[in-house]
Parts: sequence; C-alpha cells; structure tokens
Amino acid sequence: MAMNRRDTFKLAGVAAAAVALPTMATASEKKSTAKKASGKSVVIVGGGFGGLTMAKALRQKDKSLEVTVIEKSNMFMACPFSNSLLGGLDGVTLDTFIGDYYQPSAKHGYAFVHATVTAIDRKAKIVTTTNGDFAYDILVLSPGIAYDTAKQFPKWSADKVREIEHACPGGLIPGNEHVALKRQLDNMDDGNVIIVPPAKGKFRCPPAPYERTAMVANFMKNEGIKGKVIVLDTRNGKFAKAKAFKESWKDLFSDIIEYKGLTEVIDIDTAAKTITYKEYKDADDLEGKMQTTKYEVCNLIPNNKCSPVITMAGLETNGSGYALMDGYSFKSKTDSNVYVIGDAVSHGIPPSGQTAIWGSHRAAGQIIDQLNGKVNDPKAGLPAKAANVCYSMVGGKPEEAIMVTHTFSADKSGVLKGKGHVPKPKDGNGKFRSKGTAKATREWFGGVMREMFT
Repeated sequence: MAMNRRDTFKLAGVAAAAVALPTMATASEKKSTAKKASGKSVVIVGGGFGGLTMAKALRQKDKSLEVTVIEKSNMFMACPFSNSLLGGLDGVTLDTFIGDYYQPSAKHGYAFVHATVTAIDRKAKIVTTTNGDFAYDILVLSPGIAYDTAKQFPKWSADKVREIEHACPGGLIPGNEHVALKRQLDNMDDGNVIIVPPAKGKFRCPPAPYERTAMVANFMKNEGIKGKVIVLDTRNGKFAKAKAFKESWKDLFSDIIEYKGLTEVIDIDTAAKTITYKEYKDADDLEGKMQTTKYEVCNLIPNNKCSPVITMAGLETNGSGYALMDGYSFKSKTDSNVYVIGDAVSHGIPPSGQTAIWGSHRAAGQIIDQLNGKVNDPKAGLPAKAANVCYSMVGGKPEEAIMVTHTFSADKSGVLKGKGHVPKPKDGNGKFRSKGTAKATREWFGGVMREMFT
C-alpha cells in the first residue's frame, strides 16, 4: 500500500475555532468570593447540548434571570454526527463540530465561566470552582458521563488503564478522543479495526458504536484499505436500531464488517497491537474460546458511569451514579433546588443530544415556575411524540442514513420512559436507509448547532 494516499489529518477546524476564543479571561471569569444570590440566580454546571440549551431557554423565558454556565472545557465540541468525520463524508471536518462558548453567552446575556467544579455546598447554595465561587438559587447539573474502565477491567493496573484509554480512545466524550481516532484511521495501513461497544449498562448514544462501525467501513472501502471492521459485542445482536444497522451492513459492507455478538475482552497489548477476547457460541456457553486478533486501530468504548459531579453534590443516585429524580420532573429527588438534565438523569429515556435538548426545555419551564411560585405539572404535554429523533449515517457514496423516533411518557413506575420506532422511509425502496434520511441527518445537526450558537 502506498503511504502517500494517507493524508495527514489537518486540524484547520481546531485552529479556526481557537482564533475565535478569547486569550484572556472575561470579567465573569475573574476569581471572587461568591456574591449573594439574587433570588433569581441559576448556575448551570456543564456546557453540552443540555447546558447550553437550558441557558438560552431560561434567558428567553425571563430576561431578569442571572444565568451562569460553568464548563471545564474552553471550547465546545459536539459528539452527535461526529462518526461522519471518521467516515470521511464530504465536507465534514473537525470545524463542523466546534463551537465558541462566548458567542451565545454574549448574545443571550448569560455568563460563561471556564472552570472545573471542585465542590458543591447545597446547604449554602454555593458552587466552588477553580475560577471562584458561585452562589445560586437554582442549580442545574448537566455534567455528562465518565468512563468506568477501571471497574470493568479490575485486573488492569492504573497505568495500563491510562495507556489503553490513550491508545484505544473511546470517542464518546468530546475532545481529543475523536482527533486521536481520526488520526489513527488516516495513518493506518492494511489491517483490522476493532470496535468494542460498552459491555453492559446504560451508555451515551446507544446507536453510536454501530453507526461508527458503518462509517469506519465506509472509510476503509473508499480508501481501498484491505481489512475488516470487527465488532466485539456482548449484546448478541440486540442493540439500538439493530435491524436497520444489520441490513445496511449486509447490503453495503458485507465483505468488511464482521460482527461478533457474544464476546468478552480479556486483554489488549498496545505494543503488539493485539486484542485477546473470549468468544461464546451462544448464551448457554459458559467457557468460551480464547481468541487473539491483530489490529491497526482499536476503539475500546468502556462501560459508562455518570459524571462524579452528581455524587459531589451529594444527590441520591442509582447504582451507576445517575441522579434519582423527583417523579416525572427534572428536579432531583434529594433537593428541590437542584435540577438534573442530559445523560445524568435516571429517567428511562435514551441519553442522546436531542433528548438533552428536549429535557432542557421542559426543565426550564419547571424552573421558571418554581422561581415565580407557580405549580408545575410534570405530566403536562405527555406523552410527547417524537421527543427524541436520532439519526445514524450508514453509507457515504451515496450518503444514506437510518433513524429512530421515541415517544416519551409518564410510566406507571414513576419516571419518564421512552418507546422507540424505527421507520422505513418513503424514499428507501423498502429499506431502512435512504438518501432523504441522510439529508435530514445533516439538517438536524446543522439546526441544533445554529440553535445553540446563534
């Protein structure tokens, strides 16, 4: 294989976004002792889809609100649609996913603070950060996820966990992981790409590993790379949009994608570029057969857990650290002045970008009512049809995508629940995928980015 057909990954998007960011702290970032909350002060921890949507929605509903967003990253990067970068789709660069936090902050009149939260005192209503203390009347937590690699692989040392997280980036947390995966793909020779979905539990964007499978296969096909995309799963073919993905894989990449549904990763040797795993014949096979496969690129997506910010706040959680909710609302079960949105909730709704947006708008209304002494009905407007719409790209030439919609309702168990439907589009000729759905995918992503940043 000629090495000159592997272009070096250009970080033009990062450079362009970096130019847009201030090099000095704004007035809102200067360290100071927390002033007394105004009676209408809302502090939002986390500047992802949920946090930014919440900040804008609150200010649009009530201009008198003092809203502050605290985010540990100084530059926004979107995870939804990011697999299209790995797939090499036309016109998609890193710049497609980058946003300048200061732009919407200035336009909508809320403060943005680049800082890491170090403590939350719910009694005093103060958030302590590396850039000062912030008092609140209402606290909104939208901190996202963390990886649970150490618990998933207890025999691995801390050094090995760090080594593998760097060498086999998960790509579910925005930032360097996506850059590293793209660089590895761009620089790879003939050989295999290993994709390991989370082995168990709830995880961010359930279709993500399977969309990534299609997009990496698309990249390899377009570049003429000889090798396989091998998926080492534990779910035995039962995953989000499974029928639609499997149909697309078979039709478009049958000679590239190899799905193994009952596996257990044992070890990864990053120097030798090998992964060792057990493969089971069926659910009754308790012994399995040990296999070792060589790879060029390895994408290990660890089990997810909730960001530690939730436990830092002393909120009641479930076993994975996700916040227990007050009935059908987005209010914490523990504290009526703390709301939780996005991936961190324990509601039975899919953890997606669109779900975070929907939940933020709903929670914003609940917060406004609370601050104004009004009673809010958390069941109002339910069931909500197509509250979540999630697209997945599955082909590149031509571009084709699949989708799922969810209706959210008040479940008898006392939480919000989602019921999904994967439609066959009118322009799909009886298939789950279509060009029209791919167009809708781009339009959805462009729309939500404009909504947050303009």
